[in-house]
Amino acid sequence: MTGTRVNPKFLLKDQGIEGVAAAYYNQTEPALVQAALMRGEGTLGRGGAFLVSTGSHTGRSPKDKFVVRTPGVEDSIWWENNAPMTPEAFDTLYTDMIAHMAGNEYFVQDLFGGADPEHRLDVRVVTELAWHGLFIRHMLRRPEASELAAFVPEYTIINCPSFTADPARHGCRTGTVITMNFERKLILIGGTAYAGENKKSVFTLLNYLLPAKGIMPMHCSANHAVDNPDDAAVFFGLSGTGKTTLSADPARVLVGDDEHGWSDNGIFNFEGGCYAKTINLNPEAEPEIYATTSRFASVVENMVFDPDTLELDFEDDSLTANTRVAYPLDAISNASDTSLAGFPKNIIMLTCDAFGVLPPIARLTPAQAMYHFLSGFTSKVAGTEQGVTEPQPTFSTCFGAPFMPRRPEAYGKLLQAKIAKHGATCWLVNTGWTGGAYGTGTRMPIKATRALLTAALDGSLNDATFRRDPNFGFEVPVAVSDVADVLLDPRRTWAEAEAYDAQAAKLVAMFADNFAQYVPYIDDDVKSAAIG
Repeated sequence: MTGTRVNPKFLLKDQGIEGVAAAYYNQTEPALVQAALMRGEGTLGRGGAFLVSTGSHTGRSPKDKFVVRTPGVEDSIWWENNAPMTPEAFDTLYTDMIAHMAGNEYFVQDLFGGADPEHRLDVRVVTELAWHGLFIRHMLRRPEASELAAFVPEYTIINCPSFTADPARHGCRTGTVITMNFERKLILIGGTAYAGENKKSVFTLLNYLLPAKGIMPMHCSANHAVDNPDDAAVFFGLSGTGKTTLSADPARVLVGDDEHGWSDNGIFNFEGGCYAKTINLNPEAEPEIYATTSRFASVVENMVFDPDTLELDFEDDSLTANTRVAYPLDAISNASDTSLAGFPKNIIMLTCDAFGVLPPIARLTPAQAMYHFLSGFTSKVAGTEQGVTEPQPTFSTCFGAPFMPRRPEAYGKLLQAKIAKHGATCWLVNTGWTGGAYGTGTRMPIKATRALLTAALDGSLNDATFRRDPNFGFEVPVAVSDVADVLLDPRRTWAEAEAYDAQAAKLVAMFADNFAQYVPYIDDDVKSAAIG
């Protein structure tokens, strides 16, 4: 069975993928849900959501990611961050995976990566699991039937969870493998059923291809003012910093929640959907995201549910704390119809500081913005991992190191040039702790964070009086309407000022130690802005 929503001149056999028992091309959501249920891949939940467990892999496997070391990319890949695979090992892996696929059914989705037609990438995703086809259909952008009739993918992803790699034969680390070959324009995924590998493979691909075109790929959410797409904002941030929550402002239009590009046309969402965490999801604080967990064809991953009533348990993390729901953007009432916006007027860098040192908001110079962008700081807290007894820093450069094929400075210089050309105002926002470190202080009040962001985005915060932070040198407002003044000066929130000073000195040293790796590659203004 091939279906009719496909280019008849570009079936799997035309790509050299032969021997599969059946290929189902570009099936829509009802057919994919039906197929997944018939194949026993999961459970139909309340409202028609598809409930699934991803088995032993409940998150990404970054240590099992590889880039094939071909001559064309030898000098442009950040090899310290991307494990190499030889072309010969990849060819063997591909041959063995194709042989493994023989006699089985596969689901094919032809999709776009990118909302801007001028810069989008045509991607074919071939999945062993029907629900993976449903997931990636949500996450990428869906062509019209007329576009599918002539669709020829530039890159193809093949995902076979039942395939187990052989490290000795395939040049990988374990039975799980995610490998990208830019020369052959292929991505192979095996040994993991975690759907996020599909999504992040496309993001990694765009992170390599777009900078060569002068386009800045960003691990960020984005929104814009109602009736004014030119009043746009982007929100960089690692997991747990509030990127999805804070960008989903009902008073603004959501462009997207995770991945965007910044071109000469403005910003554009890479995706057509959202992949939101559900652990402790609050129906009052985030009603629309909560509602997607009982929406037809939403994919609910690794959530515990009552086998009789199918009621989801939003607090149970026994399978993983990384419980997720994937859904199309049109499930959110204030989502943009185009997923396009103008140039960002404001750039927000989110951090969750469990040390209790950083202020709730600070204004950054362009050079300071580069420093914090390259640092990509947030923190793990005590109890999150065995042996962690005090806050531990996490520095993930560009707020997304696992997805960065190029050296960090390539992205930093692109962003720096974009900021200089378009005059964006940059802010550092701490959604972490105040009044002390984790265990002593309290979490930054969400009401205060929202008030500060509102003032930043409407421009009124620029009129405030600022003080210079003695530790990092950025500007901190002294007073903001609807925010307690004491909150703006973290030293005053601590019971003992000397304890704050010691903690601040410790964090500054951590920043400096981490940033030393970038010093040989950056301009003098960023070096001088590093600390103080």
